[in-house]
Amino acid sequence: MVSEAPPFWWEKADWRAYALTPFSAIYGAVAGKRMRTAKRASAPIPVICVGNFTVGGAGKTPTSIALARAAKAMGHTPGFLSRGYGGSLDVTTLVDRDRHRADAVGDEALLLAAEAMTVISRKRVDGARKLAAEGADLIIMDDGFQSARLHLDFALVVIDSVRGIGNGHLVPGGPVRAPIKEQMHQLSAILKVGNGEAADALVRKAARAGKAIHVATIEPRPDASLSGKNVLAYAGIADPEKFYRTVRAIGGLISTTRSFPDHHYFTEDEIQSLLDDAEREDLILATTAKDAARLAGHSGPARTLLERSKIVEIDMVFDDPNGPSTMIEAAFRNFRERRLREGAAKG
Repeated sequence: MVSEAPPFWWEKADWRAYALTPFSAIYGAVAGKRMRTAKRASAPIPVICVGNFTVGGAGKTPTSIALARAAKAMGHTPGFLSRGYGGSLDVTTLVDRDRHRADAVGDEALLLAAEAMTVISRKRVDGARKLAAEGADLIIMDDGFQSARLHLDFALVVIDSVRGIGNGHLVPGGPVRAPIKEQMHQLSAILKVGNGEAADALVRKAARAGKAIHVATIEPRPDASLSGKNVLAYAGIADPEKFYRTVRAIGGLISTTRSFPDHHYFTEDEIQSLLDDAEREDLILATTAKDAARLAGHSGPARTLLERSKIVEIDMVFDDPNGPSTMIEAAFRNFRERRLREGAAKG
């Protein structure tokens, strides 16, 4: 999967998207067939998948965290299942925030592990079994909607209301991961994030297909230390502009921005440049929790940068406060029906 989305993916389709149409058609045919026909393994506990239509961030991690918090409030023991993207470990591993760094397990896994038990695994089936063995009664899978490895009891697809699905073309001509028709068929619900209009056509299409629609916003936690202050904001995430909007929303006066690729590990030169620029221009450094996770556990300049940076924390807030619990209840209901079908098939 492509990890760095070219800027033209998020603009109106132009000659570049159309020139790549033959390759997009091949990619879409393969991805669509895999979603339709791949045999999915059965997990021993319910599985909620939080995915998105496209390459790049749409808010999957804060959505997963919101679901875990709701599950715990309902008396469940949720566990996160992540591929550990950006980490070096290739064995199924229970994440230990006191022992693991982002370069081993990935930045997202560290954030998730602060909320609930988290397992990284290149093989989703092994990870699901590990979570069940550790005592989880619900799996929240961060991404993996299109990979067709596990049977999903509830598939929530998150879409950003500002970027939508970009130019609407499939990889490599655009950011779409598989044919929209097939994705729409297999999802359980859509979560529209924000108040933009870029996702509205797709949301209407889903509603006509009888899919549940939820709406949420990413709300930053207030930080008086940034309000009214001149800021150097830096981010290595899929959509840095979203982070910069968040900084402005809490009153930060952004003087300079530094954008890096998604899941980027900062070099010493990059770190020193950030520190020097902030000191020279008397700016407060501000970054995301994911970027902070990649800096954590290191010494030297990385530790200094982390200590000097304000981490802007965010929460996914559903318009309907009962939205997460509704999805969790549906996942358990679908899981029970799945087990009955599996039992009948064996009998």
